[in-house]
Amino acid sequence: MCTALTFATRDFYFGRTLDNDFTYGEEVVITPRNFPLAFRNTDTVTGHFAIIGTALVSDDYPLYYDAVNEKGLCMAGLNFVGNAVYNKPVDGRDNIAQFELVPWILSQCESIEQVKSLLGKINITDEAFSTRLPPAQLHWIAADKTQAITVEATAEGLKIYDNPVGVLTNNPPFDYQLFALNNFMSLSAKPPENTFSDKLNLSAYSRGMGAIGLPGDLSSQSRFIRAVFVKMNSVCGEGEYESVGQFFHVLGSVEQQRGCCVLENGKHDITVYTSCCNADKGIYYYTTYSNRQITAVDMHRENLEACELIRCPFTAKEQICRAN
Repeated sequence: MCTALTFATRDFYFGRTLDNDFTYGEEVVITPRNFPLAFRNTDTVTGHFAIIGTALVSDDYPLYYDAVNEKGLCMAGLNFVGNAVYNKPVDGRDNIAQFELVPWILSQCESIEQVKSLLGKINITDEAFSTRLPPAQLHWIAADKTQAITVEATAEGLKIYDNPVGVLTNNPPFDYQLFALNNFMSLSAKPPENTFSDKLNLSAYSRGMGAIGLPGDLSSQSRFIRAVFVKMNSVCGEGEYESVGQFFHVLGSVEQQRGCCVLENGKHDITVYTSCCNADKGIYYYTTYSNRQITAVDMHRENLEACELIRCPFTAKEQICRAN
């Protein structure tokens, strides 16, 4: 279970929560321009855009969960269990395995318009990365500073939706998620007015009553509604610290705390990490469940002409600033 988000002040920001009951040992990974990106059904690419994001590195290959390239194009994959359908390789198409989609897009595209053009020629295949890592059932959000799209591979084919809210969670399919916003059009960040009856003297007795009815549960549809409401009503300054701080506050509205979502195996869904990348500057910020202090990794402080992955393990231990 996850939530992804776009956010704009003076700069453009992109990030997500990753909710799960375990970790694979993910870390912040920079793929420099000359690292050879191998693809199963097409040529290896050596000269490409640099990429930064959270990934599991397996067999020296970055399996990105969310990432941003040096041109400011962003992408994240979120669970889409029961609806994602991939294909076998077919002639005449760019056959890209599910786990290759993020690096395939971010290595060569600068804008969403270029992404749309590339997706028009693609066939997402069901090839497993390894016997230990079968194809994950995902859908994706991709964004630049001008627009966002949602990409879903389903039994009906590849669907590309304009995403006017810049938010994505999990199920149901995106068009259903977006349509559900109609049920909440009466919500407001302002105090409510009495439209119940002009024959009754009704008044607000608490702050925040304009948002009564805003879903508070942890389901993906409710998190979508809540994230959109919080984002659309967010007020933020233009500075970097203000923007990053507000981004984490917005995603904080959909965080999952240990114990509130018990799975069939008895374990608990938690927000394993939350990310926020300044896509204009290439600075990737994150927190983890056990470390609430924001950590930053700047891709431009590394050698982007390198030929090997640059790996920055998560700082997972809680860091507390003591005042005395």
